[in-house]
Amino acid sequence: MIYLHIPFCKQKCSYCNFHFSTSFSLKDEMLSAIKKEIQLRHNELENKTLKSLYFGGGTPSVLSVDEIKSLLDEIQKYFSFDENIEITLESNPDDLNKNFLKELSQTEINRLSIGTQSFFDEDLKLMNRAHNASEAESSIKRAQDFGLVNISVDLIYGSPTSNFEIWKDNLNKTIELQVPHVSSYALTVEPKTALEKWIENGKIRSPEETEQNQEFYYMKDFLKDNGFDHYEISNFGKPGFHSKHNSAYWKSEPYLGIGPSAHSYNGHLERSWNIANNPIYIKNLNQNILPKEKEILTEKDRFNEMIMIGLRTIWGVDLNRINQNFSSEVIDYLNQEIKSKIESGILEIENNYLKISEKHWFLADGIASDLFIV
Repeated sequence: MIYLHIPFCKQKCSYCNFHFSTSFSLKDEMLSAIKKEIQLRHNELENKTLKSLYFGGGTPSVLSVDEIKSLLDEIQKYFSFDENIEITLESNPDDLNKNFLKELSQTEINRLSIGTQSFFDEDLKLMNRAHNASEAESSIKRAQDFGLVNISVDLIYGSPTSNFEIWKDNLNKTIELQVPHVSSYALTVEPKTALEKWIENGKIRSPEETEQNQEFYYMKDFLKDNGFDHYEISNFGKPGFHSKHNSAYWKSEPYLGIGPSAHSYNGHLERSWNIANNPIYIKNLNQNILPKEKEILTEKDRFNEMIMIGLRTIWGVDLNRINQNFSSEVIDYLNQEIKSKIESGILEIENNYLKISEKHWFLADGIASDLFIV
């Protein structure tokens, strides 16, 4: 699969300090560089038939449809598309106007991941989003009107501007809009962000973990009652609408990341990543130099990653793979570490898959880290 990291974004959210340059004078140069990287690296994927293609990182919906099509055309010079390929475009609600969606519906893009975040204006103001609540709703309806029904929305819970009733209304609105996939995350306070400063100055209260816990488990039960599978800690999909792209990550399949900061994995021992600096990225590719670094994963790296990823999913950690791919010392270590957690009901083994018991899913990352080899 291929992940295209498109480094354009119109805003910097209050809860996030990860932001690319908004200078569109570099856009043509960036697109040319991305195409050059595709050309130079296409042989890194052995399978030339793609089952997943993801336009993400920044917000690719700021590109014109013609620019998106030019990237699709470039990829198809080197790869063929599986007949059931999933091609996702990350998007902002305010970018999904009628003309854009009309043109987009005539391309191979067949899935939208919309950065909705909330259907309430106070939440969106806190997050410094460019769209408002009305646009959040209308963008989904417009996309559906043009036949783009495979839609995922991002929702943030545990916001200081929200409460339990507002969160329930957010989820009700999602069901009302017949959205088949939800990615939902607790609001976190990142260092050196506007949100951190507002909390330090007493302008707004800090997110409460107890409230986030309550909202997480309500969401889990509510979406399950409405036909969704909770297949990863932060992801819910109706049958047939699970993200193929994310599922491939979680199952450790090989992927090729194109663009500044994009990461790649060869499915075995090698992981690589591109530099984050946009001008240097462009300059290197203009000189036919790949702007990437790589590392060979140690046994410890591979084990910790398998534990972290596996325990976040409905499938769990395949203990057969652990036994086949790791030394006896690592296997003995894991068996010793999980013993008490199984006895206390935090972990369970089902069909030789190690899983976190559902009532403890909110603490999954902490539980996984307890098992890490340090």
